[in-house]
Amino acid sequence: MADHSESEHHRQVADGWIRAGIFGVSDGLVTNTSFLLGFAGASPGHNVVRLAGVAALIAGGFSMASGEYLSMRATKELLEYEIGVERRSLAEDPVEEQNELREMFVRRGIEYELAERLSVDLMRDPELALQTHVREELGVDPSSTGSPWAAAFSSLATFSLGALIPLLPWIWTSHGNEVWWSVGLAGVGSASVGGAIGLFTRRGTVKWALRQVVVTGLAATVTFAVGRLIGTH
Repeated sequence: MADHSESEHHRQVADGWIRAGIFGVSDGLVTNTSFLLGFAGASPGHNVVRLAGVAALIAGGFSMASGEYLSMRATKELLEYEIGVERRSLAEDPVEEQNELREMFVRRGIEYELAERLSVDLMRDPELALQTHVREELGVDPSSTGSPWAAAFSSLATFSLGALIPLLPWIWTSHGNEVWWSVGLAGVGSASVGGAIGLFTRRGTVKWALRQVVVTGLAATVTFAVGRLIGTH
């Protein structure tokens, strides 16, 4: 029989850097595979494709990082402002805030008398009352609003890692088979990333691996076809 404490253990999944990291590596892989094959389809020459891939890695990585930072910073500051409003309300009008707590509990199905006692007990600890109000009204934990810098660095690192995978053949060789190497590495990388996401989410490694491969393959096929159609002339 499994230990109850282990079965009830939950991983911390709300931090922004986890979401940014998962999105970053997947986006880097899909974006640069498509970008490289789109350029390769136009046949501009090995050096041009390599330069385009490197530029896409750098530009995409910093674009992802700056976007994550600005997005999380704005969200964090908005939450901090709303938490500050709630904190002032608790200090200036505790009776009204206690009534709000009671009504929250009643709406959740708790009997009125018990809801009254709970709200009174919570108001004896201002920080606990604040946490309860914020969780109920804003849906967040006031002690865990995320780190914009952590999300930015996570996004930059993982996007760059994902973007580097299909770029490697264009860096180490120029024998004319770089496209196939890129396709092969992108396929392996996509399956690995998808499988890792499936393992992390516990929603099926094979299903997620196939899903990631299909998404990457579809995007790369379309951009390669467009590059071949338009060409460089």
